[in-house]
Amino acid sequence: MYDFAPTDTADKAALYADLLLAAGALTRDEPDHVANMANTAALIWQYLPDLNWAGFYRMVDGELVLGPFQGKPACIRIPLGRGVCGTAAATGQTQLVADVHAFPGHIACDAASASEIVVPVMVDGQLIGVLDLDSPRPARFDSDDARGLEALIARVAPRIG
Repeated sequence: MYDFAPTDTADKAALYADLLLAAGALTRDEPDHVANMANTAALIWQYLPDLNWAGFYRMVDGELVLGPFQGKPACIRIPLGRGVCGTAAATGQTQLVADVHAFPGHIACDAASASEIVVPVMVDGQLIGVLDLDSPRPARFDSDDARGLEALIARVAPRIG
């Protein structure tokens, strides 16, 4: 049985350091990519407050396809360049969106979502998917979250793709 828990949710640097260690330990010896995506999404859900969705979209045949996640049922397929996830995939850049309703072409899978962060997942220079986090709180995510999640993805990407 695994018992991972954040030590301090108020200190983002410590929170992401703990999350990085937990994800590294949990995925280190597991060769199955889907299992590692599922456990990473579950850890994020457990560690980060104020989320209503946390999970992965995988790159399949030129479009993003729903992968392991925590939260309500979600959109299944997202074209590249469409919405926050598709934009992150098309540009290869993290998308930090304080107000999803102001984002051109936003795809509303959950009407409760107010802010979002999406991190591209790259392995050997190839996009294999994106990590997507939604929050019902406007401006929930900031540059500290972007740095922490980018470090997390750098750690687990070879283990999920």
